[in-house]
Amino acid sequence: MTLIDPRKKYPVISPPAQTQDNPGLDADMVPIADRGEESYVGSGKLTGRKALITGGDSGIGAAVAIAYAREGADVAIAYLPEEEEDAKVIIGLIEDAGRTAVAIPGNLETRQACFDTVDAAVKGLGGIDILVNNAGRQIAHENFLDISEEEWDKTMKTNIYAPFYLAQAAVPHMEPGSSIIFSSSIQAYDPSDTLVHYAVTKAALNNMSKGMSMALLADKGIRVNAVAPGPIWTPLQPSHGQPMEKLVQFGQDSEMGRAGQPAELAGAYVFLASEDASYVSGETLAVTGGALTP
Repeated sequence: MTLIDPRKKYPVISPPAQTQDNPGLDADMVPIADRGEESYVGSGKLTGRKALITGGDSGIGAAVAIAYAREGADVAIAYLPEEEEDAKVIIGLIEDAGRTAVAIPGNLETRQACFDTVDAAVKGLGGIDILVNNAGRQIAHENFLDISEEEWDKTMKTNIYAPFYLAQAAVPHMEPGSSIIFSSSIQAYDPSDTLVHYAVTKAALNNMSKGMSMALLADKGIRVNAVAPGPIWTPLQPSHGQPMEKLVQFGQDSEMGRAGQPAELAGAYVFLASEDASYVSGETLAVTGGALTP
């Protein structure tokens, strides 16, 4: 296999100034992100598994959904109704891989919605043994004093409450050998001054994943881990997730000198869900483009 310089695997992007209404769509991004549609090749690592991926319509969640399906898993994706255009594409790609695909539109800000989402996944898939808590809300504010009570609450409910409730709903359906994976962030370790509230939630997910791993491994044989992405080009960024001056040079100040693409995260989520990671629990796997984490 030919070696590829990781700094040059993808081009440095200088996105044009653009703004989408939150939560944003992959379909409207310039440039379009790579979710592995053309590149990801599976090898049976997740044959017969049943996965629920929140935020599975776009960005990292979409890349994970594509990879899981091509690795042999049936996949349910949860997403906001406004993201239906992206979701239809991912559902089609899951089905193209010969796997069962379940679309679950809804808003995960309430406990009941989280339990209903898991119930829909279990019904549609015939069970669940992988939960990927990936959905997140990221709205940048130049001054943290401008973060409203409503924005704080919505961020906490989406990024912290929902993963907790989803895990509570999923675990009773899970057998030993199942896996829960949280999407944390480099923001958990190196928070931006424009993302104070978002960074808090990602640090909380790191802690939650480790605490949950201690609660579930010995008692139920369920592994719990997290992935901490660095600057990845997803719809979170142009839908008010970055100040415009950072958006137009997104990722260029990373150690790789470029932004990451969602496709570059898929392997980490596959690994943590697979038997290759049978001795891994309580870990946060950093995919940061070279930024160091504790």
